[in-house]
Amino acid sequence: MTDKPDAKPPTALITGASSGIGLAIARRFAGAGWSIIPAARRVDRLRALAQEIGDRCHPLELDIADTARAAAVIEALPPAFQEIDLLVNAAGVALGDGPAQEVPWEDLQQTIETNTLGLAAITHAVLPQMVARRSGDIVNIGSIAGSYPYPKGHVYGASKAFVRQFSLNLRADLAGLGIRALCIEPGTTETEFAAVRMRQDVTRVQEFYGGRRLLKAEDVAEVVFFAVQLPRHVNLNIVEMMPTDQTFSFFRFAEPSEG
Repeated sequence: MTDKPDAKPPTALITGASSGIGLAIARRFAGAGWSIIPAARRVDRLRALAQEIGDRCHPLELDIADTARAAAVIEALPPAFQEIDLLVNAAGVALGDGPAQEVPWEDLQQTIETNTLGLAAITHAVLPQMVARRSGDIVNIGSIAGSYPYPKGHVYGASKAFVRQFSLNLRADLAGLGIRALCIEPGTTETEFAAVRMRQDVTRVQEFYGGRRLLKAEDVAEVVFFAVQLPRHVNLNIVEMMPTDQTFSFFRFAEPSEG
């Protein structure tokens, strides 16, 4: 942010801002004086956030998977919010709670469309103005699932691998233009994410989280804020973060009964 008292505050567009990591990021930057464009499908939650933040918030109803609308949505922003300094791609899903060969194709397709096509479309819509100003930040929320495979990870893990590589390739395209691109890859984070994947099965969600000391959405938001506040000549390409109690597993062997 600039030190000039009369300067316009920077503006952040945050997808997936109705809950979880996206919501925490919106609150963190709003608390630092930024103008916020929280984007998500659940308009009622966005309106509640707008009441919390005040005039510096412009809630944006957006289904990130509707890629055909991405450019039009950006062009239709009101004048006070048209200049986007930061895009945070936090929207994402992990549908299909089972092995790839057993889950409905529709779950796999929606995960792919949201996590890859939607993210790329909104980024493509925002980049031209950043390039014209030779300034801006693109922060993509990836996952450790993009690096470490696990049972039932199928297209979710693959989509997060896309997010990582897309972020790095953006770095290559944007070199010398003053625009930073980075990927934040959290480990297990306690949000509504698991509940969506497990179809709101409260018992299974509780078993999944298991009373463990996990990351909170606010932890991820703090890392994003730190990365964006670094001097402009510093770009954190990939930031991988985990709960202290989470670590790596050795290769899994199928049991004889599974063969």
